[in-house]
Amino acid sequence: MLSPLAASLLVLRLPDVGVAGYWRLLELVESPQQLLSQPVQSWRSFLNPAAAEMLARFNSDPEGSDVGQKLAAELAYIESQPGLHCLTYDDPLYPRLLREIPRPPPLLYVRGDPTCLSLPQLAIVGSRNPSGGGSENAERFAHYLAERGFAITSGLALGIDAAAHRGALRAGGKTIAVMGTGIDLIYPSRHRQLAQEIVDNGGTLVSEFPLGTSSHASNFPQRNRIISGLSGGTLVVEAAVQSGSLITASYALQHDREVFAIPGSIHNPLARGCHQLIRQGATLVETAQDIVDQLAGLLSYKRQEVKSARAAQPELFAEPAVVDEGPQLGEDERSLLQALSYDPLPVDLLAERTGLDVGNLSAQLIGLEIKGLIQQVGACYQRL
Repeated sequence: MLSPLAASLLVLRLPDVGVAGYWRLLELVESPQQLLSQPVQSWRSFLNPAAAEMLARFNSDPEGSDVGQKLAAELAYIESQPGLHCLTYDDPLYPRLLREIPRPPPLLYVRGDPTCLSLPQLAIVGSRNPSGGGSENAERFAHYLAERGFAITSGLALGIDAAAHRGALRAGGKTIAVMGTGIDLIYPSRHRQLAQEIVDNGGTLVSEFPLGTSSHASNFPQRNRIISGLSGGTLVVEAAVQSGSLITASYALQHDREVFAIPGSIHNPLARGCHQLIRQGATLVETAQDIVDQLAGLLSYKRQEVKSARAAQPELFAEPAVVDEGPQLGEDERSLLQALSYDPLPVDLLAERTGLDVGNLSAQLIGLEIKGLIQQVGACYQRL
């Protein structure tokens, strides 16, 4: 029998199935494996003639059929690529927030650290041809939010997307790039270095599209639903009224996520999309702290979620050994614990005292909080 991953890949590669067809099929059977175990005649009631015929050829000659050869090549590629993961919907690492959207991606290709997908995320999107002020706002907001514990999610496109990714990287934080191509093709090609920096700094590249998928215009609206689905909120920096950024914001509203918009000059055509969103109920933001204040609950919830995940599936989270004297601490944890006081201290002061970059500092704080040695008080931390 095929593995869950192989069965899902096979069903998704059938003619005219796609994401919508996949979930319609899953309303009739419990899993792709169960579908493939059905008699040939029953497939014809589930699938169109071309898909049923392709499955029949695979069933009679798995290794020799066209779809069987493509499936074998794709599985071999996934296996051969260090740092490449393929998450099925039932995988424990599949992000919970993305599961909540209508018809989520059945499969996610992830290059980099897949646990990043469960971090508290803020999507930053906007024009591919922003003003200088727009690019600066995107980078500064991303930098500030990454320092406060958010992973920054965007689409690896030119303009605002790239500025957001770079702002998070400059802060030493994590950033997630959701691609409109196959995971093996970087688009635009000039962002290959940026994509590598994202992975090298602990972030991820994500795609739901099959390997080798090029940059078709229809892919990007589909990609945008993943950007909003992964994130607790979406910030639109600059956007025209008719733009992909407003599609992302629309998905965010459909997913019951927060939408933020930065206002601009009435003479700037790239501000009109943001003004339209504000009229429709998006939160007007003037500083990044406005977003932190509104999404503080998400950060707290995610910390609690990490605690629960560690308790339920400790094998997925490598906890340090514990001895009778108390939890074992790494060098950075000991340094941070020494810098902390029994009075609440802000993160920027802790960074100054310890010399730790903000990304590492945030990770150490969560670790000490899980071990019961510190607690968060508002935006500050104190020893217990």
